[in-house]
Amino acid sequence: MSRILLVEDEVVIRTELRRLLVRHGHDVIEAGSVEDASADHDLRAFDLVLADVRLPGAPGTALVGQCGGAPVVLMTSYATVKAAVDAVKRGAADYLSKPFDHAELVALVEHHLPGARPARSALPDVAPRASVPPPSAPPAPPTSEDDELEGMVGGSAAMREVFARVRKVAPSEATLLVLGESGTGKETLARAVHRLSSRRQLAFVPVHCAAIPEGQIEGELFGYERGAIPGAISARAGLCEAAEGGTLLLDEIAELPPKVQARLLRFLQTGEVRRVGATRARRVDVRLIAATRRDLVAMVRDGSFMSDLYFRLRVLEIRLPPLRERPGDAVRLAESLLRRRAWAMGRAPLTLTPEARAAIAAAPWPGNIRELENAVHRAMVLADASEIGMELLGLDAPPQPPSPSPAPAADAHEGEPPSDSLEGYFRRFVLEHQHELTETEIARRLGISRKALWERRQRLGIPRPRS
Repeated sequence: MSRILLVEDEVVIRTELRRLLVRHGHDVIEAGSVEDASADHDLRAFDLVLADVRLPGAPGTALVGQCGGAPVVLMTSYATVKAAVDAVKRGAADYLSKPFDHAELVALVEHHLPGARPARSALPDVAPRASVPPPSAPPAPPTSEDDELEGMVGGSAAMREVFARVRKVAPSEATLLVLGESGTGKETLARAVHRLSSRRQLAFVPVHCAAIPEGQIEGELFGYERGAIPGAISARAGLCEAAEGGTLLLDEIAELPPKVQARLLRFLQTGEVRRVGATRARRVDVRLIAATRRDLVAMVRDGSFMSDLYFRLRVLEIRLPPLRERPGDAVRLAESLLRRRAWAMGRAPLTLTPEARAAIAAAPWPGNIRELENAVHRAMVLADASEIGMELLGLDAPPQPPSPSPAPAADAHEGEPPSDSLEGYFRRFVLEHQHELTETEIARRLGISRKALWERRQRLGIPRPRS
């Protein structure tokens, strides 16, 4: 049994992660800060340390070098990806960007434990880092070469065309623009391109542009010199520099303010980054992937997005179709998610009833893959048997063929999350109150921390409104 030190200040997150790791046969010791961990435990007595970067007191990166030969895996959000990348360069074993999937965390942890064996290609979205499941867990889900590519699942004609395009553009060094509705898997596609490229062994740095306050985005991307901005007590490299040699994903790039758009255009033209307040530029070798759900052509037309930047970004372009344009893929995705989550949770495989399969195929899924994933996760938590019916997924029976009797009136709320869905309630509450309440007040009314509120906003694609 491996002994793992888990350092996380959020009690709810820490408890959930401890339960997940214990289910996979690990002995987990908890701490809320680096100071508590150092005071209460011998840091050299663990097989692995899993720590959040942003902690009260010393950051999680301070554990690097204090744990003997034990690998240190860091958990980080957009604001601390730079620190995590720097820590990896100084000796940390790896890092995970929040929010992450439980299966991804388990695979990464077990990969870095002593005696870990080489990766299985079927493990989700952690390349080249993967692992073989513990002896008590069910076998890892099988992979179909035709229906899956580096974490993306789909057997429809539209997705086969996407897979073919990904294989073509991945070896290139050219900038890539990924278009698609919210929840279609744009970041997953970007990771697939990175893992199939010659940069696969170096950093992949995802940045959600809509989640960074407008006043901070320039410094976060390009860095700053000491005293250049309020609170800058020392110089700091930006995320463009953190991705040196690897791939930088700018998700929701349409949300960048005009000033930052101009600086990004300059970076694409010259390959150089000049920190805020600096007089000299630095050359940076980074492949840029941009993604957005917005109509950039319309934004160029109305002047809210620079035309020169748009043409620089769309050297290569891939459009991800929504689920409603991918016949049969919703059921494939649901079954794949069931296998992966069952494997990650260490439980027996679950199956869908015929009625559930029909309901999944007929549902409009306006939230696309993200909505489907939430429905599957909810069903697995509530399931008491080996089969999952459509009621656990929060779906109605698909419409029947027309009959002589009058059809009932259409539901005015068709396509919205079910009323009993926690994610649906969260989405409605935040959208209704985010313009009148502060983030602290919203989190308090929902009974969660501000950190948890931010992570859910990220996962559900609800960016914080700009002041």
